[in-house]
Amino acid sequence: MTDGPVPTHCPYCALQCAMTLTTTDVADAATTPVTVAGRDFPTNRGGLCKKGWTSAELLRAPSRLGAPLVRGADGALRQASWDEALDLVAARLRDIRSEHGADAVGVFGGGGLTNEKAYLLGKFARLALGTSRIDYNGRYCMSSAAAAGNRAFGVDRGLPFPLADLDDAETILLLGTNVAETMPPFIGHLAGAQAAGGLVVVDPRRTATAKLTDDGKGLHVQPAPGTDLALLLGITHVVIAERLIDEAYVAARTTGFESVRRSVASWWPERVQAVTGVAAPTVRRLARRLAAGGNTYILTGRGVEQHVDGTDTATAAINLALLLGLPGRLGSGYGTLTGQGNGQGGREHGQKCDQLPGYRKITDPDARAHVARVWGVDPAEIPGPGVPAIELLGSLGQPGGVRALMVHGSNLVVSSPNAAAVRRGVEALDLLVVCDFVLSETAAMADVVLPVLQWAEEEGTMTNLEGRVIRRRRALAPPPSARDELWIMHELARRLGSTAAFDTDPEAVFEELRLASEGGIADYSGIDYAQLDAGEAMYWPYPRGSAGTPRLFADRFAHPDGRARLVAVTVRAAAHRSAARGELTLVTGRLLEHYQSGAQTRRVPELLEAQPELRASLHPATAARLGIADGDPVELANGRGTVRGRARVTTDIRPDAVFLPFHYGDDQAANLLTSDAVDPISSMPEFKTNLVRVTSLAEAGAPA
Repeated sequence: MTDGPVPTHCPYCALQCAMTLTTTDVADAATTPVTVAGRDFPTNRGGLCKKGWTSAELLRAPSRLGAPLVRGADGALRQASWDEALDLVAARLRDIRSEHGADAVGVFGGGGLTNEKAYLLGKFARLALGTSRIDYNGRYCMSSAAAAGNRAFGVDRGLPFPLADLDDAETILLLGTNVAETMPPFIGHLAGAQAAGGLVVVDPRRTATAKLTDDGKGLHVQPAPGTDLALLLGITHVVIAERLIDEAYVAARTTGFESVRRSVASWWPERVQAVTGVAAPTVRRLARRLAAGGNTYILTGRGVEQHVDGTDTATAAINLALLLGLPGRLGSGYGTLTGQGNGQGGREHGQKCDQLPGYRKITDPDARAHVARVWGVDPAEIPGPGVPAIELLGSLGQPGGVRALMVHGSNLVVSSPNAAAVRRGVEALDLLVVCDFVLSETAAMADVVLPVLQWAEEEGTMTNLEGRVIRRRRALAPPPSARDELWIMHELARRLGSTAAFDTDPEAVFEELRLASEGGIADYSGIDYAQLDAGEAMYWPYPRGSAGTPRLFADRFAHPDGRARLVAVTVRAAAHRSAARGELTLVTGRLLEHYQSGAQTRRVPELLEAQPELRASLHPATAARLGIADGDPVELANGRGTVRGRARVTTDIRPDAVFLPFHYGDDQAANLLTSDAVDPISSMPEFKTNLVRVTSLAEAGAPA
């Protein structure tokens, strides 16, 4: 154990709230070994949410894995030694590669891995395994926002400014994000806009965030699900028609205005009202408020991005921000809210199928040459681009597809869309290896389960939603059976005969990451552990010898000519199917008490007791029409699957929609109903506007 209080950060969302861990005198292995206290930091200012306060309970939870598990001939998982488990994995991987080729082995990563683990996982996949088949669950989170940011600005960093800049805002437009429940300390940064009457929340649900406008000063806009793009085009139409744009900014710092002007010409407010249900006067009011001057921010979240047209919707929000002259202006801006703890850093250094460290394109010969020099290999040894998550998972067990899959930091059979199809693919694999610290639904299907460290037991770095690199510190020793994933990759690479270096020391791995990222878009070369340990605020890009970049775009954008791109987008008629009689639009999202697939939070008694089961939120009028009472058992179904839960009757949802949280497994997994159709640019799946039928099970004699 480490003597004295240890400063670190929460293991959950990308706010990465600061906390202090103090070791306790534990009487037995099941006792929580550290106490948690909030620590002053710009994102959370000492506050934590329920998940943060209870985060230490998992460190010695009874459900924590006690040893490697190997599936025996009888089909049951049994305990094994580390040597037995790793020897088995290496032998099976060699056989599968020999018979089916290197791309028959896939790797699925996670947005919660440290920068060091994410970096080494990309290197491990490409050199030790020789496969191009790597992607990660961030594909489900940030891919549309990233694609939109890259084509508009030439760079993708969730918030291109420190979060504390929001404190002085007079107007903040929140599109499809429920920060009051997903990252509660965030709402402290909304107080200024609330006081100024300028907090605007766009969401089909009356969420806890939307209720922050209940004082009548702010505004909650409740469009029909899947119509955010039309709403944004309508607001942009008013901004242009009423000459509310920042003409000098648009002329000096952007290209593409005329194409955008033409693309929104037909989206007058009355047409927007007919499509979205948002009254035409409200559309005009929104445009005028955003253009009124003062400090204005536009922020997007998954609610407007997790669609088959998510990239275009995020682009429309960026277009609006550019026309108003917000990006790069001190006191104003545009940003997107990263969800997973290291969703930002996790996608910068090699987990994405088309990227190398430093946010380099894997198809760029210069990028390949640079990374190859750092890795000490010929560029030809680095495979080309792979395929995004949905395509990778769709190939599981298929001829010519992935036959063996290694999973790190993801519960993909719960979090992936069309989950029943993913489960079938997993069942068809020749080998499934899962690294986790609990037996998640995915781990329970594995051939080999490898127990790994938790956040308070490891060293490393994370990159929060601001692009700020922070230190994760070890506060206590892990259980004797658990191993660091850096060590696991080192041992497997050795067994597979790889000649590439796979260091087990996090700081040494970070030093290599610095070199590999140098000169790239996400340049970390000027960052080191000593500076981070000293508490310096370090925002990437941080080239060697620089002072970092807390605020992007002050002088230029990242395109070669320094200008941002205004990109015309249109509403595609086929993007979202219209509901037939009896169907409701399914909206999925999060709860305050749970996180992601719930693999962690459902094992914390306090959190599980608060939200023990799936609840389907229905409007009272809809519930009455369907003969459903509050608390009734209900079934939701479509052509992909069936889900069972209980009804929650509330006016917080539109009558044409039903809301399900996605934190539950088995027959309560919301993603049994979601579609694996994807955005053509980002490959983001359609999570938010799937159609379902809801029926009561109360009359069928189901248990109440």
